Amino acid sequence: MSSKILIIEDEEKIARFVELELGYEGYNTAKAFDGRTGLELAETGEFDLVLLDVMLPKLSGMEVLRRLRRTSSVPIIMLTARDSVVDKVSGLDSGASDYITKPFAIEELLARIRTALRKTTQEDVVVLSASGLLLDTDRHTVTVMGKPIELTKREFDLLHYLLKNKGLVVSREALLENVWGYDFTGETNAVDVYVRFLRGKIDEVFDIKLIHTVRGVGYVIKDEK
Repeated sequence: MSSKILIIEDEEKIARFVELELGYEGYNTAKAFDGRTGLELAETGEFDLVLLDVMLPKLSGMEVLRRLRRTSSVPIIMLTARDSVVDKVSGLDSGASDYITKPFAIEELLARIRTALRKTTQEDVVVLSASGLLLDTDRHTVTVMGKPIELTKREFDLLHYLLKNKGLVVSREALLENVWGYDFTGETNAVDVYVRFLRGKIDEVFDIKLIHTVRGVGYVIKDEK
């Protein structure tokens, strides 16, 4: 079955161009030209991926992203003419799966769509666990000993990847590639910073040792014995 993609873009020529190109690749598509209509369509749950412009009438792309992330984990690729680091960080930390700056080559957009959809289909395990912690990928929730934990999108994705590889040492480079994205250009200490965030919310609060450091290599999640 073909994947269904929602294009939320107020520039109708761009939306039509992307629609035609996606159609050539075998995708089913729908379009919305303002944020409010786009959010209503996205919330139906009918779409496998959303292409979301940042500058939209009625409701900004960032606000659509934030509201949609309350109820859905659908992959969202942001489309924007902005290219500042602040905008990219804001979008990714609010839950965007990826970010592409206009004007873009359609081949690059198609590659990013394939990557986002592939990651989604690989997430076949709904609930992951370790040391009393449960991560539900379907509901996008984390609990420890039955108590809910509030995590940012980046913290959730990092914890999810470590749990998927429970018992295996994962390098910082692998975490950057799989959690931050293949085109991340920051420093590897970003991983260390977010591991500290997770430990502050989980290990220290519940007095467990969930994330272990393997000096000079990376991190591993093990069940406490």
